[in-house]
Formats: sequence, structure tokens, C-alpha cells
Amino acid sequence: MSGLLLLLAASFLLLWKPTAAAALSTNSRWIVDESGRRVKLACVNWVSHLEDMLAEGLSKQPLDAISQSIVSMGFNCVRFTWPLYLATDDNLATLTVRQSFLSLGLNESIAAIQLKNPALVDLPLLQAYKAVVRNLGDNNIMVILDNHISKPGWCCSNSDGNGFFGDKYFDPDLWVNGLTKMAGLFNDTANVVGMSLRNELRGPKQNVNDWYKYMQRGAEAVHAANPNVLVILSGLSFDNDLSFLSNKQVQLSFSAKLVFELHWYAFSNGNAWASGSPNQVCGSISSSVMRKAGFLLKQGWPLFISEFGIDQRGTNTNDNRYLGCILGLAAELDVDWALWTLQGSYYLRQGVLGMEEFYGVLSYDWCKQRNSSFLKRISTLQSPFQGPGLSDTQPYKVLFHPATGLCVAKKSLLEPLHLGSCDEPEALDYTEQHSLVSQGTLICLKAAGEGEKVKFGVFCSDSASQWELISDSKMHLSTKLTANSSASLCLDVDSDGRTIVTNTCRCLSNDRTCDPENQWFRIIDSSRPVASKNSIMEWLFRNLWWNVL
Repeated sequence: MSGLLLLLAASFLLLWKPTAAAALSTNSRWIVDESGRRVKLACVNWVSHLEDMLAEGLSKQPLDAISQSIVSMGFNCVRFTWPLYLATDDNLATLTVRQSFLSLGLNESIAAIQLKNPALVDLPLLQAYKAVVRNLGDNNIMVILDNHISKPGWCCSNSDGNGFFGDKYFDPDLWVNGLTKMAGLFNDTANVVGMSLRNELRGPKQNVNDWYKYMQRGAEAVHAANPNVLVILSGLSFDNDLSFLSNKQVQLSFSAKLVFELHWYAFSNGNAWASGSPNQVCGSISSSVMRKAGFLLKQGWPLFISEFGIDQRGTNTNDNRYLGCILGLAAELDVDWALWTLQGSYYLRQGVLGMEEFYGVLSYDWCKQRNSSFLKRISTLQSPFQGPGLSDTQPYKVLFHPATGLCVAKKSLLEPLHLGSCDEPEALDYTEQHSLVSQGTLICLKAAGEGEKVKFGVFCSDSASQWELISDSKMHLSTKLTANSSASLCLDVDSDGRTIVTNTCRCLSNDRTCDPENQWFRIIDSSRPVASKNSIMEWLFRNLWWNVL
């Protein structure tokens, strides 16, 4: 990378990456810092709500090493879970880490914690929780406190007694008291930027009227105890449904602090991804997500996908097909998000000692990344594409390829279009005539034929220059070489994994076995600073190059 590009990249990181001391608020659908500049939450979940009530992994690695690994993987925040009883039951809150683990028979784990994190072993559990938050702040990592459950343990089911207000372990008054205590406890902790009031409301007692009654009450309690934090509200049906807000919004005494959260997994829709046509399933479920939650963005509210993730072994077809779809929509909407999950293993989960977590970004021993290609794929979504104060760059379009996490880019004028960093994309305009025009020029993307490289041309009114979004997924970009042609060609990635070509459009029928992902491209809006602007000389050079070839 040239010195100029390095300087631009460094400047961009400084532009979007917040400091741990930044107080956040909202500006319409965006989360912003004190200067009004967009801050994108790119979080990872870290579990601390199970029976032992300690952040997972402290028997595997020193706390600071874990925090540094979070930073090294590109995350700027942690959604840190906690059980309600940790804040409301003094007998639990004052229990030391050692006492908690010994009471559960976790003798080997506490011996390992003594070795890796000796300073934590004899701290009361609530103080140990604070110590983890403090260390995350020392590493410039924001924290969202997530009340995940009431009674410590694994979450969630419809019948676990923790699902909705009035359930066996979910007393609304106790819940408000717990939120108030935690909000006040971290009132002076600068890196605690938000509080998620309750994870995955669910079960037979759930209803809209009680949702408004108690969630508004909880929101007011948190804001009164700590007006600095974002107040994050979850929906119904395991946080898959916020549709009731389309007609009636919450009524609160405060403003510019409210965020809504959504969960979206492949299993949220059973086995639909594996059993159906990927294009059709993606289109149908994406539309459902927009109806149930995405509409909030258009209404001017931030939406935080606070849980999504996959089995990172890559063997789950349901997960694998879902991932390309959610990454495409997440890039287009440019939402804030939190990946499930950090932990590669648990001290004790559902009665199993040392259970491995295959959704975890860290390996079983917490020493390395479980799947580095997955992290590369989501890395471009860790910084914002758009939002207030991002740059003074004129907005442009980018072709995002969810299967790789890359964008259609340019390296030199003599090279065909290829996949590359979304920080150095080909800046495009998508015209009313459906031409993809290089911004600032009169040249456009043109198809040359089956298996041929996509190039630039100056005649942008012919069929080979018109790109229609087709298929239920709305991620196939299709063209025809001539107006009379019956065959369509779709944008594709060549066998080298980088060169942009056109091939026969695939998987448009109801074929459950067909994989369309290589041909999935999302047209997204971006205002990221670009390394260079297209110029008249570049336009002339490209024009000459095209005509010579």
C-alpha cells in the first residue's frame, strides 16, 4: 500500500473509531458521539450470566489478553451479559469467585483462574464483573450491559421461568430495582455506553400491553440512574418481533438515547434455509425482518442486531446459506450489531463441564481465532459505510459481495474489475436507466459475454450496460448482450476468486440444491473516504483503453 493510502486508512480509522470515554446519543437512526459523528457498534457478545456468574474464559487466558484479542479481531464493543439476581440478591453479589466455583464443583476451573487471573479469585462476583468492564475500558472497548436472564443459567426457552414479566423468576419490581442498581453502579464508568434492558422476551405470558408498561418503566429507571447510557429495548418472541411499534411508539421523558434491538439467526426460521431455495428464502425472510424491525430505521430509530452468528466450523448448511443473506442486508442498512459470540468454551453450561461453543470466534482454549476467514468476511461491516460526520465525500454506490465480504474495486486502469477492499472500492452511481456509472465520469460497466471479464465502456444506453436487480434475493445483477437476447447474464466472480465476469444467471428457479452466493451482489450506499477521485484523464484513459481492446 502506498504512503498516501496508508495515511488515508489511518485517518479513516481515527475518524470512525470512538474512544472509551465518548458519551453516545442518537441522531435519528444513527448512534453518534458528543461531536455528532457516527459511531458504529461492532460488538461481540461475552457471556457472564451462567450459574458461576463470571465472564467465560478466565480459566483459559489472562483477562487483558482476552480484551486485546477482542481489539485485534476488529470489535469495538462488548455486549456483556449479566443475570438479574447478581444485582438483586446480596448473597450472590457478595459471593466470591472462588466460593461460586467451589459450590458448583468447578475445582479445576478455579485452580486455572488462580493461575491465569489471580487478582479476580477472591473478589465478590459483582466486583469481578466490574473488573472485567474496567479492563475492557483500559483497552478502549465500549460495553453494553445486557440483562440476559434473572436466575443465573443458560438462556432461553419458553418455559424456563425467565421469559416475561410475571414469570416465576421475572418479578417486574425486582427487575426495575436491578436495572437501577446496575445503571448507578456504572454511572461513572465511561466505557459503559448502553444498557440492554432484557434479553429475548418470550413465553405464554408475553403481550404487547405489558411490554409497553414495563419496558417504559425500566427505561425511565435506567435513565434516571444513569443518563449517560443508551437505553436499548428488545422485542417479543425471542426478540424477533418489534412490529407492534409500527403503530405506537414508546412514550418516554427523555430523548436521543433510545435504541431498539433485534436477534436474527438461521434457526429463527427453523430449517428454512437448508430446505428451501436460497434466493426465495433470503427474499422472504429479509422482507419479514424489515416488516418486524427494519421499518424502525425509516422511522428514524437506531436498530441494533444484538445477536446473530453461525456455527463457525462451516458444516451447518442452514447457517451457511443464511450468512450471505444477513451480511448483504446488514451492509445495505449499515446497522449496528453484536456477533454471537466470543467464548470458545464454557466453565459449565447446561450441566456439561467445559462445553465447546462452536459459534465462538475464539477456539476452545481461547488461544486463537476459530475461523479467520469468517472474521475477514465480516470485517468490512465493522466500520460504517455512512452516517453523520463520516466524511465530506460525495455519497456513492458500492457493489458489495457478501460471500467474501469484499467490494468491486479497482487497482489500476489496466486491470479488469475485481474484488478488493471496501475502503478502496469502485465508486459508482446507479442511474434511472440501471447503468452502473463510474462516479465523476461518463463510463459504465459493460458485459462482454459468457465467462468474459466485465469492463468499462462509453456507450451506456445499450443492453449490455443495463443491470437489473432480479431474483427474490434482489442480489442478482442481470444484463443482456442485446435487446433481442433471451438469455440473461449475471455479475459473477471468476474461478480465481477475484476477477468480475458475467455468467449465466444461476439458482433463479425453486432449486433447493443450487448455491447462488457467488452471484450475489448488494448495491449499497457509502460515504467512506476514497483513496482517489475519478478524473477527466482517467475517463479518457479508460475510454481509450476500452476502444483499443
